[in-house]
Amino acid sequence: MHKPAAPAAYTPARVPDGCRVYAVGDIHGRLDLLERLLERMAEDAARRPGPKRLVIVFLGDYVDRGPNSRMVVERLMQGPPADGPLAGAEWICLKGNHEDYLVRFLDEMGVGPAWCLNGGYETLRSYAGELPDRVGGDMAALQLLLSRSLPPAHLRFLARLPLTHREGDYLFVHAGIRPGTAIADQAPADLLWIRDEFLHDRSAHEAVVVHGHSPSPTPEIRPHRIGIDTGAYYSGHLTALVLEGTDRRFLVS
Repeated sequence: MHKPAAPAAYTPARVPDGCRVYAVGDIHGRLDLLERLLERMAEDAARRPGPKRLVIVFLGDYVDRGPNSRMVVERLMQGPPADGPLAGAEWICLKGNHEDYLVRFLDEMGVGPAWCLNGGYETLRSYAGELPDRVGGDMAALQLLLSRSLPPAHLRFLARLPLTHREGDYLFVHAGIRPGTAIADQAPADLLWIRDEFLHDRSAHEAVVVHGHSPSPTPEIRPHRIGIDTGAYYSGHLTALVLEGTDRRFLVS
Protein backbone atom coordinates (compact mmCIF):
# COMPACT_ATOMS: atom_id res chain seq x y z
CA MET A 1 0.00 0.00 0.00
CA HIS A 2 1.47 3.31 -1.06
CA LYS A 3 1.54 6.12 1.45
CA PRO A 4 0.34 9.50 0.19
CA ALA A 5 3.11 11.93 -0.56
CA ALA A 6 3.82 14.40 2.19
CA PRO A 7 2.72 17.95 1.42
CA ALA A 8 5.46 20.27 0.26
CA ALA A 9 6.95 22.31 3.07
CA TYR A 10 5.73 25.92 3.19
CA THR A 11 8.48 28.40 2.43
CA PRO A 12 7.75 31.90 3.72
CA ALA A 13 8.13 34.73 1.21
CA ARG A 14 11.20 36.83 1.76
CA VAL A 15 13.04 39.85 0.44
CA PRO A 16 16.76 39.59 -0.39
CA ASP A 17 19.21 39.36 2.49
CA GLY A 18 20.49 42.71 3.68
CA CYS A 19 17.39 44.52 2.38
CA ARG A 20 14.51 46.25 4.13
CA VAL A 21 11.49 47.40 2.13
CA TYR A 22 8.96 50.04 3.14
CA ALA A 23 5.90 49.87 0.86
CA VAL A 24 3.47 52.78 1.12
CA GLY A 25 -0.24 52.63 0.26
CA ASP A 26 -2.44 55.11 -1.60
CA ILE A 27 -1.75 58.73 -0.54
CA HIS A 28 -4.46 60.60 -2.49
CA GLY A 29 -3.34 64.15 -1.84
CA ARG A 30 -2.73 63.76 1.90
CA LEU A 31 0.65 65.46 2.21
CA ASP A 32 0.22 65.65 5.98
CA LEU A 33 -0.04 61.88 6.29
CA LEU A 34 2.85 61.30 3.88
CA GLU A 35 5.17 63.55 5.87
CA ARG A 36 4.10 61.93 9.12
CA LEU A 37 4.66 58.43 7.73
CA LEU A 38 8.11 59.36 6.44
CA GLU A 39 8.93 60.51 9.97
CA ARG A 40 7.71 57.18 11.34
CA MET A 41 9.84 55.34 8.79
CA ALA A 42 12.91 57.40 9.72
CA GLU A 43 12.34 56.63 13.40
CA ASP A 44 11.93 52.95 12.58
CA ALA A 45 15.14 52.90 10.51
CA ALA A 46 17.04 54.65 13.31
CA ARG A 47 15.84 52.11 15.89
CA ARG A 48 16.69 49.16 13.64
CA PRO A 49 19.95 49.93 11.83
CA GLY A 50 21.70 47.30 9.79
CA PRO A 51 20.32 46.66 6.29
CA LYS A 52 22.68 47.45 3.45
CA ARG A 53 19.74 48.45 1.27
CA LEU A 54 16.69 50.48 2.18
CA VAL A 55 13.99 50.37 -0.49
CA ILE A 56 10.94 52.64 -0.31
CA VAL A 57 8.17 51.73 -2.75
CA PHE A 58 5.11 53.93 -3.24
CA LEU A 59 2.19 52.02 -4.76
CA GLY A 60 0.55 54.85 -6.71
CA ASP A 61 -2.53 57.06 -6.39
CA TYR A 62 -0.70 60.15 -5.21
CA VAL A 63 -3.30 62.55 -6.62
CA ASP A 64 -7.08 63.16 -6.41
CA ARG A 65 -9.57 63.24 -3.53
CA GLY A 66 -7.29 64.78 -0.88
CA PRO A 67 -6.42 68.50 -0.82
CA ASN A 68 -2.70 68.57 -1.66
CA SER A 69 -2.03 66.51 -4.78
CA ARG A 70 0.45 69.03 -6.18
CA MET A 71 2.56 69.05 -3.03
CA VAL A 72 2.46 65.25 -2.75
CA VAL A 73 3.84 64.96 -6.28
CA GLU A 74 6.44 67.63 -5.52
CA ARG A 75 7.55 65.75 -2.40
CA LEU A 76 7.83 62.43 -4.21
CA MET A 77 9.85 64.05 -6.99
CA GLN A 78 12.41 65.17 -4.41
CA GLY A 79 13.34 61.59 -3.54
CA PRO A 80 14.69 60.39 -0.20
CA PRO A 81 15.90 62.81 2.47
CA ALA A 82 19.41 64.14 1.96
CA ASP A 83 20.42 63.11 5.47
CA GLY A 84 19.16 61.01 8.33
CA PRO A 85 18.23 57.32 8.51
CA LEU A 86 16.47 57.29 5.11
CA ALA A 87 19.24 59.05 3.18
CA GLY A 88 20.40 57.00 0.22
CA ALA A 89 17.29 54.81 0.14
CA GLU A 90 16.12 53.48 -3.20
CA TRP A 91 13.01 55.57 -3.90
CA ILE A 92 10.54 53.89 -6.26
CA CYS A 93 7.26 55.50 -7.25
CA LEU A 94 4.82 53.29 -9.14
CA LYS A 95 1.90 54.47 -11.27
CA GLY A 96 -1.66 54.23 -10.01
CA ASN A 97 -4.90 54.46 -11.92
CA HIS A 98 -5.41 58.05 -10.76
CA GLU A 99 -2.09 59.14 -12.26
CA ASP A 100 -3.21 57.34 -15.40
CA TYR A 101 -6.51 59.29 -15.33
CA LEU A 102 -4.72 62.62 -15.00
CA VAL A 103 -2.20 62.05 -17.78
CA ARG A 104 -4.80 60.63 -20.17
CA PHE A 105 -7.15 63.57 -19.61
CA LEU A 106 -4.60 65.89 -21.21
CA ASP A 107 -5.14 64.05 -24.52
CA GLU A 108 -8.48 62.28 -24.07
CA MET A 109 -11.28 64.61 -23.07
CA GLY A 110 -13.62 61.65 -22.78
CA VAL A 111 -12.02 60.47 -19.53
CA GLY A 112 -12.68 63.86 -17.92
CA PRO A 113 -16.12 63.23 -16.39
CA ALA A 114 -15.07 59.97 -14.71
CA TRP A 115 -11.81 61.50 -13.50
CA CYS A 116 -13.52 64.58 -12.07
CA LEU A 117 -16.12 62.48 -10.25
CA ASN A 118 -13.32 60.39 -8.72
CA GLY A 119 -11.32 63.22 -7.23
CA GLY A 120 -10.06 65.10 -10.26
CA TYR A 121 -11.67 68.36 -9.18
CA GLU A 122 -9.52 68.32 -6.02
CA THR A 123 -6.39 67.82 -8.10
CA LEU A 124 -7.36 70.69 -10.43
CA ARG A 125 -7.86 72.95 -7.43
CA SER A 126 -4.51 71.88 -6.03
CA TYR A 127 -2.75 72.94 -9.24
CA ALA A 128 -4.89 75.84 -10.44
CA GLY A 129 -6.63 77.26 -7.39
CA GLU A 130 -10.38 77.60 -6.94
CA LEU A 131 -12.25 76.74 -10.13
CA PRO A 132 -14.51 79.34 -11.74
CA ASP A 133 -18.15 78.29 -11.58
CA ARG A 134 -18.50 78.43 -15.34
CA VAL A 135 -15.91 75.69 -15.99
CA GLY A 136 -17.19 73.10 -13.52
CA GLY A 137 -18.66 70.81 -16.17
CA ASP A 138 -16.84 72.14 -19.22
CA MET A 139 -14.34 69.39 -19.98
CA ALA A 140 -12.59 71.40 -22.69
CA ALA A 141 -12.05 74.29 -20.27
CA LEU A 142 -10.85 71.94 -17.53
CA GLN A 143 -8.47 70.19 -19.92
CA LEU A 144 -6.99 73.54 -20.94
CA LEU A 145 -6.73 74.62 -17.30
CA LEU A 146 -4.86 71.44 -16.39
CA SER A 147 -2.49 71.73 -19.33
CA ARG A 148 -1.63 75.31 -18.33
CA SER A 149 -1.25 74.69 -14.59
CA LEU A 150 0.52 71.30 -14.52
CA PRO A 151 4.29 71.95 -14.46
CA PRO A 152 6.15 70.12 -17.26
CA ALA A 153 8.38 68.40 -14.69
CA HIS A 154 5.29 67.00 -12.96
CA LEU A 155 3.88 65.72 -16.24
CA ARG A 156 7.17 63.99 -17.09
CA PHE A 157 7.29 62.41 -13.63
CA LEU A 158 3.68 61.17 -13.75
CA ALA A 159 3.87 59.92 -17.34
CA ARG A 160 7.06 57.90 -16.80
CA LEU A 161 6.15 56.09 -13.59
CA PRO A 162 6.82 52.33 -13.76
CA LEU A 163 4.01 49.82 -13.23
CA THR A 164 5.75 47.16 -11.11
CA HIS A 165 8.73 46.51 -8.87
CA ARG A 166 10.08 43.16 -7.67
CA GLU A 167 12.06 42.39 -4.52
CA GLY A 168 12.71 38.72 -3.83
CA ASP A 169 9.41 36.87 -3.48
CA TYR A 170 7.32 40.05 -3.56
CA LEU A 171 5.80 41.93 -6.48
CA PHE A 172 4.73 45.53 -5.87
CA VAL A 173 1.97 46.91 -8.07
CA HIS A 174 -0.89 49.38 -7.73
CA ALA A 175 -4.03 47.29 -8.24
CA GLY A 176 -3.03 43.64 -8.65
CA ILE A 177 -2.51 41.07 -11.39
CA ARG A 178 -4.68 39.01 -13.69
CA PRO A 179 -4.85 35.48 -12.20
CA GLY A 180 -3.50 32.80 -14.51
CA THR A 181 -1.37 35.24 -16.50
CA ALA A 182 2.41 35.34 -16.09
CA ILE A 183 3.74 38.50 -14.48
CA ALA A 184 5.74 39.29 -17.61
CA ASP A 185 2.53 39.15 -19.69
CA GLN A 186 0.29 41.29 -17.49
CA ALA A 187 -1.67 44.01 -19.26
CA PRO A 188 -1.06 47.56 -17.97
CA ALA A 189 -4.81 48.07 -17.55
CA ASP A 190 -4.97 45.14 -15.10
CA LEU A 191 -1.95 46.31 -13.13
CA LEU A 192 -3.64 49.71 -12.71
CA TRP A 193 -7.32 48.84 -12.44
CA ILE A 194 -8.09 45.18 -11.64
CA ARG A 195 -10.19 44.51 -8.59
CA ASP A 196 -12.63 41.63 -7.98
CA GLU A 197 -11.01 39.00 -10.21
CA PHE A 198 -7.76 39.50 -8.30
CA LEU A 199 -9.10 40.14 -4.81
CA HIS A 200 -11.28 37.03 -4.71
CA ASP A 201 -8.81 34.68 -6.40
CA ARG A 202 -7.21 32.09 -4.12
CA SER A 203 -4.72 30.54 -6.51
CA ALA A 204 -0.97 30.82 -6.04
CA HIS A 205 0.92 33.51 -7.94
CA GLU A 206 4.55 33.74 -8.99
CA ALA A 207 5.11 36.18 -6.14
CA VAL A 208 3.24 37.61 -3.16
CA VAL A 209 1.55 40.70 -4.55
CA VAL A 210 1.71 43.88 -2.45
CA HIS A 211 -0.93 46.31 -3.70
CA GLY A 212 -3.15 49.28 -2.99
CA HIS A 213 -6.20 50.44 -4.99
CA SER A 214 -8.88 48.58 -2.98
CA PRO A 215 -9.29 50.29 0.41
CA SER A 216 -10.01 48.47 3.65
CA PRO A 217 -9.98 49.68 7.28
CA THR A 218 -6.86 47.64 8.04
CA PRO A 219 -4.27 45.88 5.85
CA GLU A 220 -5.55 42.74 4.16
CA ILE A 221 -3.14 39.81 4.53
CA ARG A 222 -3.90 36.83 2.33
CA PRO A 223 -1.65 33.89 1.36
CA HIS A 224 -0.73 35.42 -2.00
CA ARG A 225 -1.43 39.13 -1.60
CA ILE A 226 -1.16 41.97 0.92
CA GLY A 227 -3.40 45.01 0.44
CA ILE A 228 -2.27 48.20 2.16
CA ASP A 229 -4.69 50.89 0.94
CA THR A 230 -6.31 51.97 4.21
CA GLY A 231 -8.28 54.87 2.67
CA ALA A 232 -5.93 57.64 3.77
CA TYR A 233 -7.91 60.50 2.24
CA TYR A 234 -11.01 59.75 4.37
CA SER A 235 -9.68 57.60 7.23
CA GLY A 236 -6.66 59.70 8.15
CA HIS A 237 -4.48 56.57 8.21
CA LEU A 238 -1.69 56.01 5.68
CA THR A 239 -0.05 52.60 5.98
CA ALA A 240 3.39 51.24 5.19
CA LEU A 241 4.26 47.54 5.04
CA VAL A 242 7.77 46.78 6.28
CA LEU A 243 9.49 43.68 4.90
CA GLU A 244 12.84 42.31 6.07
CA GLY A 245 13.91 38.73 5.49
CA THR A 246 10.70 36.78 6.13
CA ASP A 247 9.37 39.31 8.67
CA ARG A 248 6.35 41.53 8.00
CA ARG A 249 5.11 44.44 10.07
CA PHE A 250 3.25 47.71 9.56
CA LEU A 251 3.67 51.40 10.28
CA VAL A 252 0.68 53.76 10.29
CA SER A 253 0.74 57.54 10.22
